[in-house]
Amino acid sequence: MDYKYIEQLLERYWQCETSLEEESELRTFFSQEKVPAHLLQYRDLFVYQQAQQEVGLSEDFDVRILAQVETPVVKARRLTLVGRFMPLFKAAAVVAVMFSLGGIAQHTIFADEALDYNYDAYTDTYDDPEVAYKQVSSALMILSEGINKSQDQHLADSVRAGVVDMIKK
Repeated sequence: MDYKYIEQLLERYWQCETSLEEESELRTFFSQEKVPAHLLQYRDLFVYQQAQQEVGLSEDFDVRILAQVETPVVKARRLTLVGRFMPLFKAAAVVAVMFSLGGIAQHTIFADEALDYNYDAYTDTYDDPEVAYKQVSSALMILSEGINKSQDQHLADSVRAGVVDMIKK
């Protein structure tokens, strides 16, 4: 049997020059049981195309696609009165800070009072020198106790460290 026509159709098929009827002829030819050995390599392609044309969509195809396409429901957030006015509160805070900084800058730039560095003009705050002496003495005693406690703690720590070093040896 001469298969020249089929070979010509195949050549035209690879060059994309066949019509739908000719491609149908190729599919019917390769779906036969007896195909020549030199054309067996093309059989899988045409049988596959025919088998894929028979395959259809499953019953649940629409449901699966719609489940993937549908957007999830977004729950609305509940806004409180404070939440609604929060941008206004932020703006008011910024304005308050700006006014405060402006007031401070104005006070420092346009201050009429000069600093008094004349220490001879200072006066004592106590009228009674004994009260002043008692106040200074009590403050110095508190300071002395703190220093002594710190030195005792330092001494105890150094003794402890020495004992630990002796034990390790």
